[in-house]
Amino acid sequence: MQPFAFRYRLLRSALCCAASLALTELAWSQATAIAAAAPAQLPPVQVEGNYNAGVGSSDAASQGSVTSKLIENRPTLRPAEVLEFVPGVIVTQHSGDGKANQYFLRGFNLDHGTDFATFVDGMPVNMPTHAHGQGYSDLNWLIPELVSRIDYKKGPYFADEGDFTSAGAARIGLFGALPQGIASLTLGEHRYARGLLAKSLALGSGQLLYAVEAAHNDGPWDNPEKFHRLNGVLRYSLADGDSRSSLTAMAYSASWNSTDQIPQRAVDSGMVSRFGAIDPSDGGSTARYSLSYQHKRSFDDGTLEFNAYAIGSRLDLYSNFTFNLDHPSPLNADQFEQAEQRKVFGLGASRSFNASRGSVDSTNTLGLQLRHDRLDPVGLYSALGRERVATTQEARVRETSVGVYGENSTQWAPWFRSVAGLRYDRYRFNLESSIAANSGSQSAGITSPKLALIFGPWSKTEAFASYGYGFHSNDARGVFASVAPDGVTPTLASPALVRTRGAELGLRTEVLPGLQSSLALWQLKLDSEIVFVGDAGSTEASGASQRHGIEWNNHYIAAPGLLLDADIAVSRARFTEDQGDVPNTGRSIPGSVDTVVSLGATLTEIGPWFGQFQLRYFGPRPLIEDNSQSSKATTLAYLRVGYKIDRDLRLALDVFNLFDRKASDIDYYYASRLPGEPPQGVNDIHFHPVEPRSLRLTLTANF
Repeated sequence: MQPFAFRYRLLRSALCCAASLALTELAWSQATAIAAAAPAQLPPVQVEGNYNAGVGSSDAASQGSVTSKLIENRPTLRPAEVLEFVPGVIVTQHSGDGKANQYFLRGFNLDHGTDFATFVDGMPVNMPTHAHGQGYSDLNWLIPELVSRIDYKKGPYFADEGDFTSAGAARIGLFGALPQGIASLTLGEHRYARGLLAKSLALGSGQLLYAVEAAHNDGPWDNPEKFHRLNGVLRYSLADGDSRSSLTAMAYSASWNSTDQIPQRAVDSGMVSRFGAIDPSDGGSTARYSLSYQHKRSFDDGTLEFNAYAIGSRLDLYSNFTFNLDHPSPLNADQFEQAEQRKVFGLGASRSFNASRGSVDSTNTLGLQLRHDRLDPVGLYSALGRERVATTQEARVRETSVGVYGENSTQWAPWFRSVAGLRYDRYRFNLESSIAANSGSQSAGITSPKLALIFGPWSKTEAFASYGYGFHSNDARGVFASVAPDGVTPTLASPALVRTRGAELGLRTEVLPGLQSSLALWQLKLDSEIVFVGDAGSTEASGASQRHGIEWNNHYIAAPGLLLDADIAVSRARFTEDQGDVPNTGRSIPGSVDTVVSLGATLTEIGPWFGQFQLRYFGPRPLIEDNSQSSKATTLAYLRVGYKIDRDLRLALDVFNLFDRKASDIDYYYASRLPGEPPQGVNDIHFHPVEPRSLRLTLTANF
């Protein structure tokens, strides 16, 4: 049996199972209602905000938490869009839904995750020395219904955050036990279907949570995406007095066809439609398996936290962005394959100690983080029609990092608190490349001091001043690069670790009842934006850069059941010097977003009705250094309208791209070659369109 056929049958079976269970639950709830001798007492309604960002809740104005209420109520087109709950973050896609998304924050085109760290259940999501991009963050295996909260931070001011955190970090927590079982079935346009079954059971003195998900989507593309996803979670949680522990196993696999970005001229000439593909053989497959353990224990003098994880993953990705530029014939001969097999092992531990001296209270924390990645192998290959035809570069990599940190938080007076930290990270790279000159071993270390000052509160208002050093690591293949993938052309190696420096002034207030409002002015400097270009198998050097901006976040409980959110972020990103050998070639950073606006309204209940409306504006971006080419802004709206059939059964209609805007998820400017064009190709904007208006209907039964 073909893999696609097998997965589709398995998907269909899972959906049927979910639908059957939902109908069973409906019948059971009706029978229970008839048999009840007395009217049921409804639980009291408790109004909970979308965010926990109140006065006294954090060490910076740009730090906060997203509650499960928002995660439950807001529709998401893709799993990774849960990161858009972090104010200022934009999540898009330039290819198939099975690969990592494209992320933007604080003037960064974060590519697939560089400079923004993501963790789930204590496990790092970012993958260093990845086949498709440094810091690759694939969240397609995440089941949003299992997310209990998202804790986010921005800037390099926090001692417990290391690699990839210069722009920010998000730590996604999972439920130890679900309040109720979930059986849901979603059907939508373009053959979209998703089934989910999840429940918690008492087992011994703990709770066993299981979840099974299956999904299929063809998308609006002329070449059907045929995206198949299978997902499973098994989690055992135990709470005993002051101690809490969990053991979690996850498994995920997916396959898809990609409709990558296409040149504007191909659409203008009628060669393809906006949803067409130049190379319909692009696509890929991936899998991820993990086992993680978390433990937290409270003592009279502080807390102990420990986590450990083991992750196995693979990716096989076929892409073609230039078509016939490098290989004039046959058609679409520029396709390349990026593939890797990876194992990750790691742990983290911290111990905090509370102390008092007179009227001064303080907490001292010591922490250790250890991670080891093994890639066997990671490679870049030439391909044609998803058939590998040549090896560009293949490597076996061992990358180990150790981070140690200490932090002191002291309440000097009722109106003044300080948080001072110091972090040291040490990396070891070992690489065996198919290009002998690009092999080697190297160690590197970096020290990062941090400081935050918190003033107040006065009149339910507090002020913040933060400063810190951070860093990001570079791809190990770039660290040892001495010749280009052709084995002849000399190239420059990248530094193993790149220094970043950031500062922030902030203000947070709750002076208006029901409103949490924060304002942050920030600046970030990078010594270098040298990155490994996975699409070309070489390094591309860019100079030092600096960014600054302002963020204004507002979260308002306007009335019982009505929650309003308004987040505005404006930034400016520039290289500190002209790029290239020619003066005045420009200081704009390609892809750097300048304005992000997100407006949301959540109705938790109006009788049996509930709903959510979300509008997000993604401003224009320069596409090359002199800003002579830029993208247009993108404005999208999502809408959810739901109805509670009874206490345990609800129906929700989600509408994506409500106003059917014809815009781009992402734009690039580079040279490609179509049939009949000159050998040097044509410089053009290449874009990936947003999906047109689409509807999805979800039936959810709780049991």
